[in-house]
Amino acid sequence: MGNRAVITTPERKMGLYLHWNGGRDTVEPLLRYCELKGYRDPAKDDYGWARMCQVMGNFFGGTNSVGIMPYSDDERMDPGDNGIYVVDGWKIVDRIGLYDGFVEQQEYDFDQMLRDFDRSMPVEERLGEFLDSVEVPVSELRIGDEVWMFSHYDDWKAYPVVGFGQPEFNRISVWVEGEDGKTEVTYPDLPYVAWMDHGGDFSWNSNNYVHGPMARIKPRG
Repeated sequence: MGNRAVITTPERKMGLYLHWNGGRDTVEPLLRYCELKGYRDPAKDDYGWARMCQVMGNFFGGTNSVGIMPYSDDERMDPGDNGIYVVDGWKIVDRIGLYDGFVEQQEYDFDQMLRDFDRSMPVEERLGEFLDSVEVPVSELRIGDEVWMFSHYDDWKAYPVVGFGQPEFNRISVWVEGEDGKTEVTYPDLPYVAWMDHGGDFSWNSNNYVHGPMARIKPRG
């Protein structure tokens, strides 16, 4: 007996078998954890499969609780229990094989599962206090807010906001909805952080600017 599931992608090339913890209350936090880690999407890159297996293998320990195999067809791959999860972009986009009367498991807290996955990782690869971050609109960032930025070394680090503006070169465009319903490009002042220094100036490097509509920050005191 187990609490089984299989994870695949729309292409149906590979299947990740979970003998335990196959409920949605584990699989969704697993996918979110991989996304927060910046892992490549398994629907587009095989490295994503390796990293997802790594997280689950660390979490389970032992040698028999997780498996990986070529995907044959939905009928043969269906493990029973929680069926098959089809994922794309680290999101569940379809479920296959759910039997009549199936009830979704709701035993594990989402945030607690993120932390359980993190504790199972090698110390140097853990997200740590990043998991305590708060998501806010970039437009609401203030001087002194500590913003989590994803570095070139595939990890998250927090840096304080020290100004607003645009880099002198490589200006950052933002798409907005125009009055006529068309999308327009603007170059608004954006927050930048004390990360990559250039003679005491942090405004010069476009990598110091907070891109996108939302940002994750350390909780404000």
